[in-house]
Amino acid sequence: MIARIWHGWTKPADAKVYENMLRDEIFPGIAARKIAGYHGAELFVREDGDEVEFVTLLRFDSMDAVKEFAGEDESKPVIYSKAESLLTRMDTRSRHYRIAV
Repeated sequence: MIARIWHGWTKPADAKVYENMLRDEIFPGIAARKIAGYHGAELFVREDGDEVEFVTLLRFDSMDAVKEFAGEDESKPVIYSKAESLLTRMDTRSRHYRIAV
């Protein structure tokens, strides 16, 4: 199993809108793609002074499934255009980890 992890940050005023967008639109949109080997997403949120950090973790069976989601450049973030305007900064690459336990 592969974990795909990515970080993005918003202003506190935009955090709830971004969180709702992830939960209500983006994650269901990913699931609707019916990618073979996709096993869901988790969202971690941390308030930190003048920023709110978002960590997304998507689970896949293999790097082939990741490529079906992200394209040939599997580390390139998949950013939805509606969401991009809410982000103040973001990771330029997603990281992939083998889930060991």
